[in-house]
Formats: sequence, C-alpha cells, structure tokens
Amino acid sequence: MEHIYLPEPTENIWKKCAEEFENRWGFPNCIGSVDGKHVTIKRPNNSGSNYWCYLHKYSIVLMAIVGPDYKFICVDISGFGKNSDGGIFETSNMGKRFEQNLMSVPAPRFLPGQNEICSYVLIGDEAFALKPYLMRPFPYKQTLTRRQKREIQCKTLSS
Repeated sequence: MEHIYLPEPTENIWKKCAEEFENRWGFPNCIGSVDGKHVTIKRPNNSGSNYWCYLHKYSIVLMAIVGPDYKFICVDISGFGKNSDGGIFETSNMGKRFEQNLMSVPAPRFLPGQNEICSYVLIGDEAFALKPYLMRPFPYKQTLTRRQKREIQCKTLSS
C-alpha cells in the first residue's frame, strides 16, 4: 500500500530532481536531501529504551528524502528514537536499496562545463556517512585549527 501513496522514484524522477536542484540551488547532480525527524509517540509496552531519544521523549524517526521544492520523494518510518539519523538510514529499506544500487538512480554524467564524470548524489548532514551516493559537510571542526577554519570561512564569504 505504501507505493500507492508515494511510489518509488524512477530514473526520470531523479533526473528531474537533479535538473531542478541545479536550476534552483546551483547544485548539479543532486537528486535529493536526506534527513530524519523525530515523531513523538507514547511509549510502547515492553520497549525498554529503544524509543527514548536525546530530546527526552519517546519517538520514532521519519527518514525522508526531499526534492529541491521540499516535497517528499521517499519516506521510511521505522527507526527507533534512540538511533542516529545515519544509522537509521543505513538500516532502512531505503538506505539498503541505495547501497545495493537498486533505487533507479541515473548513471553518472559530466558536470556542466567540466570533463569530470560525477555520480548523482543525495546530500545530508554530519550524521550521515560519506558514500559514493551521499555527500555531507566536510568535518573541518574536527581536523582543522581555528585559523584554518577562519581561512575557509573568509574564502567562502569572499567568493
């Protein structure tokens, strides 16, 4: 029944998302943004601490991929509140299908005006592992000195 309301994306849907991400946000080959959202629930009987999250409430996690217009493309609602977004994504059906290359993602293509072939990617935050199909922010806060961070910020602001 889930596919009746939100069918699995086709290659054409991913291509359309990538085109819209590039036109609207200047990000080529991006097919979606992934993140999790805690949904408050009543504590299920005999669940122990599985659903207890860092927000000090019981929750399940809605893991979603949205397009450039913030509309849902894929959804998985099964993660325990105690788990991280990245862990939930990796163990979800959606994450496993990306890992096994079963999500009808288009073949890599040349970036606009470049000679480099690049994969289509999702974008996520620091909670997600870097994968060939998933980009995340550079974790400079863990590896760079304060001065190096400032230099990156200044270069970003001046460009």
